[in-house]
Amino acid sequence: MSLRLKVLADWLQENELLNAGAEERAQRLIEQVRADKVMVAFVAEFSRGKSELINAVFFPGYGRRIMPASAGRTTMCPTELGYDPDLPACLRLLPIETRLHSPSLLEWRQRPEKWVHLDLAMNNPEQLASAMKKVSETLAVTKEEAGALGFWHDDHPEDNPPLNADGRVVVPRWRHALVNMVHPLLKQGLVVLDTPGLNAIGTEPELTVNLIPQAQAVVFMLGTDTGVTKSDLTIWREHLAPVEEGPGVRLAVLNKIDTLWDDLSPPEEIDEQIERQRLQAAQILSLPPQRVLALSAQKGLLAKVRGDTALLAQSRLPSFEQVLGGDLLAARQHLLEGAILSGVNELQSQAQRLLGVRRRELFEQMQELRSLHGKNQSVIRQMRARVEHEIAEFDRGASNVLAARSVHTKLLRDVFRLLGNASIKKELAPLTAMLRQPGVKFGVRKAYAEGFGNLRGVIGHVRLIETEIESMLTRIFGELNAEHGFELELPPVPDLVRFEDDLSVVERSHLQYLGLGNMFRLSRPDFAERLARALLARVRSTFDAALAEVELWNRSSSAQLATQLRERRQAFDRRTEAIERIQDAAGGLGDRLREIEEREILLNTLDSHLDRLTRELRQTHPLRARGSSSEEVTV
Repeated sequence: MSLRLKVLADWLQENELLNAGAEERAQRLIEQVRADKVMVAFVAEFSRGKSELINAVFFPGYGRRIMPASAGRTTMCPTELGYDPDLPACLRLLPIETRLHSPSLLEWRQRPEKWVHLDLAMNNPEQLASAMKKVSETLAVTKEEAGALGFWHDDHPEDNPPLNADGRVVVPRWRHALVNMVHPLLKQGLVVLDTPGLNAIGTEPELTVNLIPQAQAVVFMLGTDTGVTKSDLTIWREHLAPVEEGPGVRLAVLNKIDTLWDDLSPPEEIDEQIERQRLQAAQILSLPPQRVLALSAQKGLLAKVRGDTALLAQSRLPSFEQVLGGDLLAARQHLLEGAILSGVNELQSQAQRLLGVRRRELFEQMQELRSLHGKNQSVIRQMRARVEHEIAEFDRGASNVLAARSVHTKLLRDVFRLLGNASIKKELAPLTAMLRQPGVKFGVRKAYAEGFGNLRGVIGHVRLIETEIESMLTRIFGELNAEHGFELELPPVPDLVRFEDDLSVVERSHLQYLGLGNMFRLSRPDFAERLARALLARVRSTFDAALAEVELWNRSSSAQLATQLRERRQAFDRRTEAIERIQDAAGGLGDRLREIEEREILLNTLDSHLDRLTRELRQTHPLRARGSSSEEVTV
């Protein structure tokens, strides 16, 4: 798909049918196909089998465990598995010491030189497993160092990590890990986030209030034997419960159903017990029953390694894989297809409008030249004077356009200012100041409400400016279409309401996090500082996306106008040149008419080729275009 989009964009560029705005739209479509991702976050208490489930889904072909999945705490830092064709298979690790510095995790991602890089040999299970053990590495530091990193608090000892024999604090060595590898599901755009045990989740605010809330799906893992424990329910309510109108779905997985397998109990009785646990978990978590699955990750992995189809069916792992590889990716594919088809239609429409302008110019020239048959030099001079008069009229109209565009530019500067970093910091200043105050944050919910109310007000102000720009451009486009025969069509105005909705989702994810269980963490300066940075990074991401939409809309409008102004000026030049050639040579009229006829044939050829390229794009399946066959969707 991305290759076909590039072929279309290059062809449009080569034939001067791609203005600056359309070129950017085409490039965004190409990047969207390549970078569109579906993130699934695996979340649980320690030793619930997250890493084992990931092994069962992604690594059974190696005949051994690749992700560390032994008893006790194994995944010490958030670990993302994904696929980027521009990178080799590798593991990148961000040192825990980066917590001592101000950049957010999002900003650290833009600084690859700060990450430790390890190449992965995807055909070597031993090397691969050895490299993956890095995510479970720890450091022994002093209590003071652990406190600076956010892992030790004298006034709340129950949350502190263990001490080693030397009285030092054991902390994760890495803050975040990124794994780039080839796998059918990952090639289709799936990103898997393996989180540390939930007891440690609250120490990294960006994980809790940014990554997890933005995931398209969250898999909350429970024990089949224990069901939903008190600590599970607390974590669910404070971190994971579905947010109304939020971006993703929530799945609960009751793992380790094999603990209920009992040779002394009939299979029907065991199935009934598993079903009771599943329905009870759905009721407690307020989830639809179909969103609660029961399985055995360990038995599923074992079955795949041994090729035991009966054990695989008994493990119920295929049902989970169907949700992961079928339902989630299929839903995302549907959205991607809609965006691509809309973009391709817009590119085709813009190119056809430009071809229409050129056809009309050729028709007018043809009629004008045919009217010169048998005319004397005085008539030809009159024709030239008429063209010069039209040019003067056009120049006067163009000057009015330039005056309006200066107003347009001023309004755009206002938009850039409102959606810029300084504006974000100003509107959130009272909230961030409260977060950074020491001690318990009384009134923090009110501060959040006011801060996000201010941000939504900014988006509302931008929408008013957007409406003003739309009104001005509609007037200009209408005048040029009526007076000069242009074919200008204003692109649809970006719907900024969805960015207000995005802000509301961010606000709710933060407020959900401000439960009583987190008030102590929030009172700590180091944690509050990281939370404030995470908040600013998330809001900045939303505002940047809104600004990009407005910029693209304005660029598309301006580029369309500039292109048709240029086409009209070139048409005037061709008309003037034709009249001059007819004045200079008696045979010039016939030659010029033949040239116009040849250009008309060329335009028809371009139109046919454009139709073929866009038709092929519409018939291309996005997932197949990523390089995987349809059989690869099922793991």
